[in-house]
Amino acid sequence: MKKIIHNLRNRPEEERRHILHILTFFGALIMLVLWSLSLGRTLGSPDTKAELKQDLEPFSELKANIVDGYDR
Repeated sequence: MKKIIHNLRNRPEEERRHILHILTFFGALIMLVLWSLSLGRTLGSPDTKAELKQDLEPFSELKANIVDGYDR
């Protein structure tokens, strides 16, 4: 590890920044993939589906009230 760090320190600053940008991009990409995989499992569970349905009920009531207000 020390050898790699020493090798990076000896490179020009522009090249080090380029390496930093590439590593940051791939790190973010890996985190995005892991997040999307875990999100798919979380949203697919029956408990979450039931909870989402309960959370959306007030919005359907609000929509019904707004529509009623315009119909009068």
